[in-house]
Amino acid sequence: MASGVDENGFVLFSSEELSEMSGVKFGGDFVEVTCGCTSHRYGDSVGRLRIFVNGELEITCECTPGCHEDKLTPAAFEKHSGRETARKWKNNVWVIVDGDKVPLYKTVLLKYYNQALKNSNGSSRSQNGRACHRDEFVRCSSCNKERRFRLRTKEECRIHHDALADSDWTCADLPYDKITCDTDEERASRRVYRGCIRSPTCKGCTSCVCFGCDICRFSDCSCQTCIDFTRNAKA
Repeated sequence: MASGVDENGFVLFSSEELSEMSGVKFGGDFVEVTCGCTSHRYGDSVGRLRIFVNGELEITCECTPGCHEDKLTPAAFEKHSGRETARKWKNNVWVIVDGDKVPLYKTVLLKYYNQALKNSNGSSRSQNGRACHRDEFVRCSSCNKERRFRLRTKEECRIHHDALADSDWTCADLPYDKITCDTDEERASRRVYRGCIRSPTCKGCTSCVCFGCDICRFSDCSCQTCIDFTRNAKA
């Protein structure tokens, strides 16, 4: 798969667009490249940037062998690196192109992110105008630890929906990110990052909080929330 193709055969980037970039790898629905952010005090923090076709950007930090920070937004990675002039991640987070550090905004890697932002402010908005569903947490009934649920697709929303309705839900029921009750709970400093594209530490806004749409409500669910949504949608 020389140019990054998702499960529907959609080419994410051409071979020419990625030919000079370092650390290029391809997944089922993403392209991954080496990235970094430079602090005048701490030097370079290196990571792995994943670019998804839905516009999501996700960084796994590799600043030290013992660092376990992953699934960071670029803004969160910028802050984690100790960059002095934070809040300008498009300028401060870089990739290596032909041996040089190049800011993200000068590359093709932001084209899906920029399109998602454009759509969130235009005709492609969902029913309530939000751009995405932010991550949510469900507490395990056994170990009492909170576990993160990503809500980017209808399938992921259904998994969270059913877990929330199950008073006996446990860590072992999570179908992805295979974890057990012995797995450490996310640190509080990490839990504040919920995936809002407007602000990485958003506590809830019209861009990431959904009160019901065809992605997170289900016609085959018997809960009152889904029944009410289905009835109103048909009205």
